[in-house]
Amino acid sequence: MGTARLRTSRVALLPVVVLAICVVPLASAASWTPVFLLVPGLAAAWVLRAGVDLGDGGVTVRSLVGARRVPWAEVAGIRVAERGALWLVTTRGTELRLPALRARDLPRLAALSGGRIPAPAGPGETPP
Repeated sequence: MGTARLRTSRVALLPVVVLAICVVPLASAASWTPVFLLVPGLAAAWVLRAGVDLGDGGVTVRSLVGARRVPWAEVAGIRVAERGALWLVTTRGTELRLPALRARDLPRLAALSGGRIPAPAGPGETPP
C-alpha cells in the first residue's frame, strides 16, 4: 500500500502570509514586539506539518510538536463529531483527533486505508 499523506491544502498558507504582512508593523513598534512574528510562523508550521499518514503499519497522527502511531490492529473506527471533525477511535477506547480531516474526507480516508476503515454509507444505503 505504501504511505499516503493527508494534509491541509497549501492554499491555507495564503492567510498566513497575509497575517505575517499585517504583523510586521506591530512587530517593529518596540524592541520586544518582534515576538509577534512567532504567530504566523507557528501557523505556517502547523499547516505544513499537521495531518495523517496512512501506511501498512497503521495510522500516524501528526500535530505541530509530535506524532502518535496507532497500528491497524488497534483501530476500532472513526467517530464524526458534531461539527464534522474526525476522531480515530482505538480498541482501548481512546480517541485521537485527525487534524486537517473533516467528514467530507471519509470516502478518501476509507479508500486510502485499503478497506481497514469502512466507507460511509450513502443516502438510502445500509452500512456494511
